[in-house]
Amino acid sequence: MSDLLADEPGGNVRDVRLSEALSERYLAYALSTIVSRSLPDVRDGLKPVHRRLLYAMRQLRLEPNSGFKKSARVVGDVIGQYHPHGDQAIYDALVRLAQDFALRYPLIDGQGNFGNIDGDNPAAMRYTEARLTEVAMALLEGIDEDAVDFRPTYDGEGQEPVVLPASFPNLLANGAQGIAVGMATSIPPHNAGEVCEALLHLIDHPNARIETLIDRMPGPDFPTGGILVEPRSTIVEAYTHGRGSLRVRARWHREALKGGTYQVVVTEMPYQVPKARLVEKIADLLANRKLPALHDVRDESTDEVRLVLEPKSRNVEPAALMESLFKQTELETRVGLNMNVLDADTTPRVMDLREVLQAFLDHRHDVLVRRTRHRLGEIARRLEVLDGYLVAYLNLDEVIRIIREEDHVRQKLIDTFNLTEIQADAILNMRLRALRKLEEMKIREEHQKLTEEQADLQDLMNDESRRWQRIGDDLKAIRKRFGKDTELGRRRTELGEAPADIDVPVEAFVEREPITVICSRKGWIRAMKGHLTDTSEVKYKDGDGPRFAVHAQTTDKILIFATNGRFYTLNPDRLPGGRGYGEPLRLMIDLPNDADVVEILSHKPGRKLLVVCDSGHGFIVDEDDTVAQKKGGKQILTVPSGHEAKLCRPVPDEADHIAVVGDNRKLLVFPRNELPELAKGRGVFLQRYKDGGLADAKAFKLDDGLTWKINAERTRTETDLRAWLGKRATAGRMVPNGFPRKTGFGA
Repeated sequence: MSDLLADEPGGNVRDVRLSEALSERYLAYALSTIVSRSLPDVRDGLKPVHRRLLYAMRQLRLEPNSGFKKSARVVGDVIGQYHPHGDQAIYDALVRLAQDFALRYPLIDGQGNFGNIDGDNPAAMRYTEARLTEVAMALLEGIDEDAVDFRPTYDGEGQEPVVLPASFPNLLANGAQGIAVGMATSIPPHNAGEVCEALLHLIDHPNARIETLIDRMPGPDFPTGGILVEPRSTIVEAYTHGRGSLRVRARWHREALKGGTYQVVVTEMPYQVPKARLVEKIADLLANRKLPALHDVRDESTDEVRLVLEPKSRNVEPAALMESLFKQTELETRVGLNMNVLDADTTPRVMDLREVLQAFLDHRHDVLVRRTRHRLGEIARRLEVLDGYLVAYLNLDEVIRIIREEDHVRQKLIDTFNLTEIQADAILNMRLRALRKLEEMKIREEHQKLTEEQADLQDLMNDESRRWQRIGDDLKAIRKRFGKDTELGRRRTELGEAPADIDVPVEAFVEREPITVICSRKGWIRAMKGHLTDTSEVKYKDGDGPRFAVHAQTTDKILIFATNGRFYTLNPDRLPGGRGYGEPLRLMIDLPNDADVVEILSHKPGRKLLVVCDSGHGFIVDEDDTVAQKKGGKQILTVPSGHEAKLCRPVPDEADHIAVVGDNRKLLVFPRNELPELAKGRGVFLQRYKDGGLADAKAFKLDDGLTWKINAERTRTETDLRAWLGKRATAGRMVPNGFPRKTGFGA
């Protein structure tokens, strides 16, 4: 087999490690992707596909003052001559160059459906037409004057430019996006007039600080407008390192309506945010009740963006409403800055702002020198021809004689008048009408002008300061054509102040509706609308009845304290409505079968709770520490074996004493400061018992007296409690006369 391969051309077989072969080929692929597809050139700001598109359209003479041609014709020429890739990929690149919402300064003038800001797809290439814009012509200016290098096309049958002359600062003006192998680029668009200002300043001050350059081009200028809300320090840092991100918000205003109501109208979108997708996102958030302050969203856009946001209430502040939308939707986005580009040596690297601007200036200087040399060469050739014409006019009769009589006319002219071959050919190719006196005067005038131009260009080549002055003049011309004084060049993105960190509580937006949480004796729970004062009409299953009825709000958390000493937390939106009998509580929380509910409370942040076990142990706990994040609840009170948690009571802020009564009907009152405040644990003894256990406990203010219920309508307050005052953990004395037989303060 090896002998057969050896006889065949290219039959050399080598043993190579698989890892080496893979790494070699992957590196070649990566470099090809980086250089030939994904990263723009810092000089003209274009990727190869965009450069080839513009050059092919110029070859087709699709200039701004000419007619349009089908996009399919352009794509076909690009595929056939310059870019052998899929037609859809090339057409997508062409479409983007024509979209005024994607490019700050479109390079292609499109006719037909080229997509829109909603994210709709463009029409097929057979339906759309295209031609170059003035900006594209500025990029191509001087390409026939040896301004840039050319290289063979992929099939070797033609030539294509390595880079465009680019008198327009396209990289920063239009930005670039690209993902290569292991690297990416993201450059936002800027205002061309501002970029020219920074370039002019850099010409005068080559070592200018980036801060001074940013004074002249203070930030991106997006084609879709919006407001840049990033502090200057962050912008300076991003452009200094060539990496960062900038925050952009939609532009909006408040529109007053009748009756004191209003609506918010969004008129400009953040860059590269499809409006239709944004509307869908807002609608989804509305359906999921995540935008409680917003009632409706409508898209009333025509040629201009008009997105209407209708608040639920006129009491909602517009700024607060928009702040919630900025946090949850793409009405605020971050635009990446990663100035990773190919330098003049086609080496990918991240540049800072000054390096990018200087690279463009160096390219313009190189283009100016090459165009000047090219023009000097043209002038020299033309002057050579004109010198021959002048010799012919001075010796017209002899020239005519030689032409009529000599056999070797060309050589005779060269020998007789000491002419060059080019001059002799020019004389022989001259038309008879050019022999008039008037033509001789025109030739002498042209000769004089070209001689003066030649001297001026030679002086330009010898004077670097003049060359930089010429580059500055070209930039001023670009600034005049595309700067802020033109409709295309006016700044669209407002430079806003960095927004203050507005902490908008959810409660400011959420509708707080009163509800009554009802739990039956058998543990079926539900939430009924409103604060019910009479629950006698509430229906229960046969054999079941009322146990807890708690007033709360839809925004509250519901705390459940069980006999095992654990707290469980429920959100009201998880509770079933009041039309049926509710649902078993044990399906919502992991309440053991041997445990029962002691108390149900509406959570009040910052409140203190008195938690007590029937053994007499207990302590005060901060209610915020009892909120559980899991279905299994949170262990707060450690219950001794054979006992269970007895009660959970709110502690008023003004309370200074604790009253405890046991099953033996003995009452003890002691100062509140004798009872510790713990996050969890067993606590301390509140009252000691010889028989029975703790029946009830409450915190109260001593000066107000101790109050207990006699029945549903009557209460009694005992103000003289000296007989029951004592130390914590003592036995206490028998309750006062009139204390209910069912020992407790609340029954």
